[in-house]
Amino acid sequence: MSYAVKEIFYTLQGEGRNAGRAAVFCRFARCNLWSGREGDRAKAFCGFCDTDFVGVDGPGGGHFDTARQLALAVEQAWRGSGTGQSLVVLTGGEPLLQIDEELLEALHSLAFEIAVETNGTIPTPAGIDWLCVSPKCNARLVVMAGDELKLVYPQIGAEPEHFEVLAFEHLLLQPMDGPEREANTAAAVAYCLANPRWRLSLQTHKFLGIP
Repeated sequence: MSYAVKEIFYTLQGEGRNAGRAAVFCRFARCNLWSGREGDRAKAFCGFCDTDFVGVDGPGGGHFDTARQLALAVEQAWRGSGTGQSLVVLTGGEPLLQIDEELLEALHSLAFEIAVETNGTIPTPAGIDWLCVSPKCNARLVVMAGDELKLVYPQIGAEPEHFEVLAFEHLLLQPMDGPEREANTAAAVAYCLANPRWRLSLQTHKFLGIP
């Protein structure tokens, strides 16, 4: 299959359990919960997304005809040296609309550890090394296990206690960005203090000023 990619860039992971780790981000175009266009936001399943995933016009973006071609573009973006494991974060939009086992095999052949960030509404192929699920209210969750569940908070209809029965090693609460960010952060801190199974996840890349 071919792959539509918004952008490919090298940075530090800004959030979740891998925060601070060097990685190539490969952001796929398209999502199944929102078109990415402001005119459609009010009727979207996910109305708070702050990511531009429309089109293929970002740095390193484009249409890739083969898994090998895309994997080589990811390798070219890697800037690390030494003995550290190279990491690629496949994100979106919704990356599982396009990720297949052929792409995962191509990335593994270039010695990449593969992390995937998904909304959890599409089954996962075999071969993912680190799976992060970020549930959205009103969207049916089909991925019930993984490495981390990162819940944007607060969401009416997606309260943290609903997800504690699932088989995720790490449970993370991330304050919703936007005009209520300060209040949402205080609420997330209070929740984590009262419910120590949850850990606070901050979008450190935003206050560091990096992609």
